[in-house]
Amino acid sequence: MNLFEIGGFESFTLSLPGVSLVDQWGSRVAKVSDKVFTLLRLASPDLNSIVFKCPEESFVVLTGIEGVKQAPYFAKRQWVCVSKEAGLSDSELDAYLRRSYQLVAAGLTKQVRQELGIRLE
Repeated sequence: MNLFEIGGFESFTLSLPGVSLVDQWGSRVAKVSDKVFTLLRLASPDLNSIVFKCPEESFVVLTGIEGVKQAPYFAKRQWVCVSKEAGLSDSELDAYLRRSYQLVAAGLTKQVRQELGIRLE
């Protein structure tokens, strides 16, 4: 599954509990209970790149890779923008997006997580 293509991105994100997709900011945006956890850029700049939240340790490692940078407008909250050229494997990208989902879902109330069927790992 190619997460840099809209079909792969949608298929992956919609497989997670409580996720909805919207078109916003020139991107296909994946939200859990109206909170963004990742987006696929569909317009320039950063066409076909993926933006997601990550822990501080991952942020430092990822932004050291060519093709990965702080995400514009999200930078203060440990968000990265990853291009295809960064060379992350599908399994690495899958793991980072799942972690982003978990980080954002952890900020939801316990009741909302239960209603959406979200279990934190």
